[in-house]
Amino acid sequence: MTSTAFTPDVVAMRGRRGLAGLAIRRFIRRPVAVVSLLVLLAVLIAGALAPVIAPHGWNWIDLSPSVVHRPPSLAHLFGTDPIGRDMLDRTLYGIRTTEETAFGAAALATLLGVLAGALAGYYRGWLDAVVMRIADLVTAYPAVILTLAAIVYLGEVYPHDLILIFGGYMWAVVARVVRAHIAALRTHEFVEAARALGASDLRILFRHLLPNAGGTILVAATSLVGQIVLIDATVEFFNYGLSSSVAPSLGNLISDVVQTKFATPTTLVVPGSSSWWIWILPSAVLVLILVCMNLVGDALDAALNPGAASG
Repeated sequence: MTSTAFTPDVVAMRGRRGLAGLAIRRFIRRPVAVVSLLVLLAVLIAGALAPVIAPHGWNWIDLSPSVVHRPPSLAHLFGTDPIGRDMLDRTLYGIRTTEETAFGAAALATLLGVLAGALAGYYRGWLDAVVMRIADLVTAYPAVILTLAAIVYLGEVYPHDLILIFGGYMWAVVARVVRAHIAALRTHEFVEAARALGASDLRILFRHLLPNAGGTILVAATSLVGQIVLIDATVEFFNYGLSSSVAPSLGNLISDVVQTKFATPTTLVVPGSSSWWIWILPSAVLVLILVCMNLVGDALDAALNPGAASG
């Protein structure tokens, strides 16, 4: 007959599994959040599968006179733009580009922010002062201003450039949150017990402290995705950032409408038409993503930090 050794690591692991299950049950009890998550997943999956759903690609042009700049029809469910490109296809690829940029930048920012914040919160002293002053310097300027400055400096940008730009700014936001959480956890008795048993600083950080801060990190990363989507769309709306000639995104698809309004030859515009179909789909998808991200993020925060949510 074998016996289970209840080491601190085993107890902590079982405790985290129980807390994770409790958090999932709290999240499921919020039907609005569950529906928002399902809708968000459907939109993101549609974007990820854009090459399958729209095999012609985002820049395929149908030059038939009956197709160019036409409102929704059975052949083109969301109409076509002034040069005959299907708006549904372009929006699907726009979702794909936007989610690649947002999730890539959020992943980079989370990685950098967790490392910087964890080290600063654990070691404190001069390292904490240096990291936090750098974070203060980065966050002292509005995100849109820094993004515009970086884009103007680089010139023509691509999705990987935006990932580096957003990740290089947003890490400071994550670092602040993680640093505060780790600084509070490091004084708990389980840290002293692990240190008394001979655990190294790295083991304490990555085996005990960071797993206990997992909920906080997840909420911060979720919030970052929504912020990056909004900043990206704002910058591209003003005709900066990623160009629709390089790759369509939700922001530059909406921006194209403003330019089309004033730059499209009148011979391409259907008389009496407001061209509402060109902007309605990418705008609606952008709003849907932002609303769903906020609802899911709030529900995650309430599920993972019930004490803070109730307070």
